[in-house]
Amino acid sequence: PVSENAASMGGSQVFLAPGETMSVGDLLKSMIVASANDAAVALAEYVCGSEEAFVARMNERAKELGCKNTHFENTTGLDDTATEHRMSARDIALISREVISHELVFNYSTIWMDTIRDGAFGLTNTNRLIRFYKGATGLKTGSTAKAKFCISATAERGGLSLIAVIMAAPTRDIRNEAAKSLFDFGFAN
Repeated sequence: PVSENAASMGGSQVFLAPGETMSVGDLLKSMIVASANDAAVALAEYVCGSEEAFVARMNERAKELGCKNTHFENTTGLDDTATEHRMSARDIALISREVISHELVFNYSTIWMDTIRDGAFGLTNTNRLIRFYKGATGLKTGSTAKAKFCISATAERGGLSLIAVIMAAPTRDIRNEAAKSLFDFGFAN
């Protein structure tokens, strides 16, 4: 069952209600496709019992992956009250490389539009590259007033897989164009 805490998350959400149940698959889809913060917290609580315990595991795993400039304070990336939540572009790329080693992620990150709740609630991917860049396979967008527009994008062509990390772009469109430029350069060279 969804907790009051998970249901209270702001920003992007699928409007989970306290006590509502949803499959792990639909929570993952909501989180990966539509950046649903309430789904991220519900999953963290399900896996580790609390968001705090999950965040501790996130920080441990980041260190295991060789991240040197990462510290998580929450599962959502929301930074309006966070004071030490940070990541470097290098660390995002390291974590992204690990995430995409799990094929299940692509079942969700390549979805452009879908639904949950038996078709009653629509999801649209926050990563526009999925629809508008040849070979795009994922991965995750994010934006807050402090962080501006960020993306860890993945694409594959001809057996070559690339990760492009863009941080602090002033707009979504500038972020997406910068990722496309990195991909174009990578695939050409």
